[in-house]
Amino acid sequence: MPAAVNTFLIVLAAIFPVVNPPGSALVFLGLTRGATAETRRVLARRIAVNSLFVLMGSFLLGSLVLQFYGISIPILRVAGGLIVAVSGWKLLNEGSQKDIETSAGEVARTDLISQAFYPLTLPLTTGPGTIAVTISIGLSRATFTGSSGELIFVLASLLAIFVIALSIWFCFAYAVRVQKLLGKGGTEIAVRLSAFILFCLGVQILWSGLSELLTSTFAPR
Repeated sequence: MPAAVNTFLIVLAAIFPVVNPPGSALVFLGLTRGATAETRRVLARRIAVNSLFVLMGSFLLGSLVLQFYGISIPILRVAGGLIVAVSGWKLLNEGSQKDIETSAGEVARTDLISQAFYPLTLPLTTGPGTIAVTISIGLSRATFTGSSGELIFVLASLLAIFVIALSIWFCFAYAVRVQKLLGKGGTEIAVRLSAFILFCLGVQILWSGLSELLTSTFAPR
């Protein structure tokens, strides 16, 4: 039991800060400005479920998928970093809350729902950084010699992933309450700040991938 608790806490501590549900909720607010509360609740539920499957898939099958297609972790980071940076830049340069609310309505509901997986789940909520960390954790299964130890590790890790998905749903579903608390002006500032951080995060992920590629390319052989 202590081993299971230890694994649960380690996996939770490794993935949760990268996903950062509270911070991602502010980005979610910005990308769904003008949407109704019901639409946001539907999106929150779908993003949480999508994130659960992305994390579980990365943990259980991620390394096999990357090997099958010949994709390296650095390439994953470069591609994901570009998408995250572009999304942050677009959000940073969008019109004001008032401008968007006057042009957005129930017509946009279908468009928003169709974006539940891309880009709202992947790469904005569970991006390349999260996938890379989760795949790395999944590779740790190889260090277990006994089947019982590996089973405990897998079950504890999956429980941690489920808790993270639950926290994503909670933060996204109740993000509108934060919006009411901050007011329109405060929300606008928070969204712009989150957009800038998202842009910086995308550049950081991109640079991290590029650095690894450059190091491996120009390293003395």
